[in-house]
Amino acid sequence: MAKANRVYKQKAPVKKNDRVEADIIDLTYQGMGVAKVEGFPLFVANALPGEKVLLTVTKVLKNYGFARIQEIVKVSPDRVELQDKLALTTGIAPMANLSYPAQLAWKQRQVRELFKKAQLRVAVAPTLGMDDPTHYRNKAQVPTQMVNGRLETGFYRRGSHKLIPTDSFYIQDENVDEAIRVTRDVLQDLGLSAYDEETGKGLVRHVMARYGKATGQLMVVLVTAKERLPEKEAIVAALRERLPKMVSLVQNVNAKQTNVIMGQENHLLWGQPEIEDQLLGKAYLIGPNSFYQVNPETTAKLYSLAKDLADLKPTDTVIDAYCGIGTIALTVADSVNKVLGVEVVEPAIEDAKKNAKLNGIWNADFVVADAPEQMHQWASEGKTADVVFVDPPRKGLTKDFIEAVGVMKPDRLVYVSCNPATLARDVKDLIEQGYEVDGRVQPVDQFPQTMHVEAVVKLVRAK
Repeated sequence: MAKANRVYKQKAPVKKNDRVEADIIDLTYQGMGVAKVEGFPLFVANALPGEKVLLTVTKVLKNYGFARIQEIVKVSPDRVELQDKLALTTGIAPMANLSYPAQLAWKQRQVRELFKKAQLRVAVAPTLGMDDPTHYRNKAQVPTQMVNGRLETGFYRRGSHKLIPTDSFYIQDENVDEAIRVTRDVLQDLGLSAYDEETGKGLVRHVMARYGKATGQLMVVLVTAKERLPEKEAIVAALRERLPKMVSLVQNVNAKQTNVIMGQENHLLWGQPEIEDQLLGKAYLIGPNSFYQVNPETTAKLYSLAKDLADLKPTDTVIDAYCGIGTIALTVADSVNKVLGVEVVEPAIEDAKKNAKLNGIWNADFVVADAPEQMHQWASEGKTADVVFVDPPRKGLTKDFIEAVGVMKPDRLVYVSCNPATLARDVKDLIEQGYEVDGRVQPVDQFPQTMHVEAVVKLVRAK
């Protein structure tokens, strides 16, 4: 995989405004094509591997540069012509110019190369994809900005804070797009202002929408910089009339000068404080701040696969580390004797307990704790588990966590990863703790049209 930080020893062979012809040899994590001129990397938006392009160099740094396409001399057979170029210019869907089968193949190759780089001989299965890889996201957090004196919603141009107003986000559920569009129109009609992060003036920072695909329930959240919300009653009346699927309207207050989108203070303007959705036969309550997977279709595939790989037995004790709101724990609870969930985020554990009760599950206990610390504590107390599920953040597992697994010695460990680079690193460390990969690594396309890929793999105690 091409990396920008690979050191280039000599003076750059190109300068700004040079025109060069080059072959595109790879894609970066940002979805930019990679060309090399005398070994010097140039990153090119909207360029695909296999293409020959005529370029104009736009910027030259010490070890790499940027260029834009003047002409595609040889077009990739995998290129898709887009009606809406915004998907690329905003970075909403940086792979939208690549055919979907080619996206899936690229993601499989990325996972394979990362395991090869970690010197692990592990088979990688073809990427599991979607029948329709568009309009899949059940949640959007869309920034607002004043444009020509009006509040607009849209996405920032890649690498900037310049807002590009748009009505369609290509990868979001149509109900989410409609909610954002209607809310923007209502806020415009009522003359509300967008927050300006430079001056600290203005009110509305983001508009968020969440949609339960299984239930048809819609939540709209106005993220504001101040608690006082002018035209509150008029906003409620207009959105109730124009969004019939809306069952929850919330104001979230974020008064801090921060790039964190949501604050912790919520005010229910109308309806229910949460919406409900269903995943693999279980119901989940989702509030404004709840973590919930944004692609329920592939999440169901991912968790079904993880459950099948675990080879669960009715006598098993299971640990769900980094359990979030309990989705994996509650998915497997019916099949085992006991589930222990651990998560450092307290509101997520409150959600997990609520969801367990909602589904009549009484054999799942949830603990607020740092997962590595809790694993060490359980191990020191002599507690053991037959199966451990891990679904960590992008930074992967800590050395402490992996050591605790080595002490606890579960028979099986199922690793659900959102970052194949840390997955490969952690698998290598788990092998040193006496485990081996059982079967193949399975990539899953949780975020079509983007560079991200999830993967799941099973490890077992070496005989």
